[in-house]
Amino acid sequence: MTEPIQIKTKLGGNPTQEPQFKSFVKSKDGRSIPVADPRSTRALVSLMDMNAVLGGAACHYGGPAAFAELMSAMHGLVFDVAAKEKKQWFDLFHLVNDAGHCENGLYALKANYGMAGLTLNSLKKFRSIESGLTGHGEVHCFPEGVFVSNGPLGSAFPQTQGLAMAEAFSGKNRVTITAISDGASMEGEAKESFSAIPGLAASGKMGPYVLVISDNNTKLTGRIDAESFSMNPSFEALKALGWKVIALPEGNNLQKCYDAIAEAVESAKANPKVPVAIWAKTIKGIGTKKTAESASGGHGFPLKSPSELPAFVSEIYGGEAYPEVFNSWISELNTWEAEIKANAVKDTGEKIQVGVSSAMIRARKAGLPVVSVTSDLPGSTGVAGFRKEFAADSFDVGVAESNMVSTAAGFSKIGYIPVVDTFAQFGVTKGALPLTMGALSEAPIIAIFSHTGFQDAADGASHQALSYMAMVSSIPHVDVYSLSCSEEADALVFAAIEKFAADRKAGKVPNSSVFFLGRENFPKTFVAGAKYDLNKAQILADTTAGKSKSVTIATTGSLVPQALEAAKTLETKGIGSVVVNVAKVNHIDVETFKAALAKTDGRMITVEDHQIIGGFGQMLAHGLLQAGVNLKLKSLGVHGEFGQSSYTALELYKKHKVDASAIVEAAL
Repeated sequence: MTEPIQIKTKLGGNPTQEPQFKSFVKSKDGRSIPVADPRSTRALVSLMDMNAVLGGAACHYGGPAAFAELMSAMHGLVFDVAAKEKKQWFDLFHLVNDAGHCENGLYALKANYGMAGLTLNSLKKFRSIESGLTGHGEVHCFPEGVFVSNGPLGSAFPQTQGLAMAEAFSGKNRVTITAISDGASMEGEAKESFSAIPGLAASGKMGPYVLVISDNNTKLTGRIDAESFSMNPSFEALKALGWKVIALPEGNNLQKCYDAIAEAVESAKANPKVPVAIWAKTIKGIGTKKTAESASGGHGFPLKSPSELPAFVSEIYGGEAYPEVFNSWISELNTWEAEIKANAVKDTGEKIQVGVSSAMIRARKAGLPVVSVTSDLPGSTGVAGFRKEFAADSFDVGVAESNMVSTAAGFSKIGYIPVVDTFAQFGVTKGALPLTMGALSEAPIIAIFSHTGFQDAADGASHQALSYMAMVSSIPHVDVYSLSCSEEADALVFAAIEKFAADRKAGKVPNSSVFFLGRENFPKTFVAGAKYDLNKAQILADTTAGKSKSVTIATTGSLVPQALEAAKTLETKGIGSVVVNVAKVNHIDVETFKAALAKTDGRMITVEDHQIIGGFGQMLAHGLLQAGVNLKLKSLGVHGEFGQSSYTALELYKKHKVDASAIVEAAL
């Protein structure tokens, strides 16, 4: 047997106290086991989410609310077994959460036990740049509490397949327990593991394995069976694939959750050749009537003000008195809200997504056969407006980004103009191969990939696309654009759809067009009467007149405002600049840059919220040098690091030195 290298765990050990807020379950041998009160988990999630909302970050309530009983029971069982065997829990079990948007429920549970270094006060910094409690569970930020990182749905489950295989191979045979949602189960990676795990287990290649599925027929856009297709046949097929399936129709009954998990662990340990799946029917958003009955199951946190929290928490507790410490926390939140309102500055911008929807609607009304093929995020990407107006021309394949792109390629082959959409991180990581195969099949598409770079600030590193341009810019017959404002989005997306149609009608194969855009609000336009061209860079500011020294600032997408702010600061220091906004990043507009650089003696700064390697700056500099243009270059970007959660992208721009002050410093 090949012995593995011994890696010292960073995980927090067994809790040294019972939960501060607890319930009890009965074990098989009749003992009363203290576990975290699921109501307290929901309440703590609500409180920590409110902190993040006031800071400017989006959050999740519905998913962790649905999982509360399952997670309480799972941890209660594991800690009880560890105490009986006088071992650390992580020497007996792997506990992995693949429902990344439910990680805040686990932060709350751990703080309730006072384990992994967490207290109730720790939760108040959730999703802030000061905290390791990121939007989704990430090892590099919180190794005491996270063993396998999660976030993109269906991404942790396949890693646990490897964990359990390694357990069997090493002879350690710890029990692997993985939690997953029905939405994550739609992903291709998850479906591969659904098949592989029982097959490998049957041949003795898996350690004891338990999968806990929270099935509430709900994803972000609404009910799964109504929006896309029912997952029941997939879960019913688990038995045929080789899983032992334990049906748990009352997945929000704490005792029944405990009994099911105890049975599953016992079965998996007794016969590792048959993995166990607990198919738990849960209610997303359980705790309050409004969230449980909403179309998305209260996916995001529904409250806007801490003044709403007392009633919300009271309903979670069924009208019973809830812990007084929660009122103290609410009081702090009310004080903070008052300070925010007193110092508020009106936001006059709008989302770039407005322009995306406008362009698609205009094109469809012009008679072009635009269709929307989505994978659950149209409200975030900007295509929701089109889907509302043209419901019959809109399709949802479920939470499955690779399948979305490939499906769109099929529509393209028949003569439609398919528009796909998702977050940039998911679009490029899961869509790169389908984009390549679509190009090989002469089946181009148009893609709207939002939340670029650090724009998905609160969700953390797993959602922050820092290699988005590098991942798709070299695919043949793919044009890559980075949008900076809604007016630009309206003009360029519409132009790309028109060109797509014109090429098809002329018997040519169009290129695919991939449009990247941010999440936060931006000015509707940066220059009055601006002209937009699919192939031309845009001069947004030129303050070189009368200056003895000047610099070209080349940027794209969400960092355009930072470049313009830097230009103003430089002018106060007597330094001129030409600010160039590059929309089309993988084909260089050499002539515009030649003219700009002639005014700045060849000095150029590139700035992007992307890895330096393979990014916009690298592509631009290489293109210009290939064209014989002389440069004196400084490039600002991310230097081989992951991001983390923060309330706003600006905090991360400052940390990674791609903000206006960093541009000024580079210029000087």
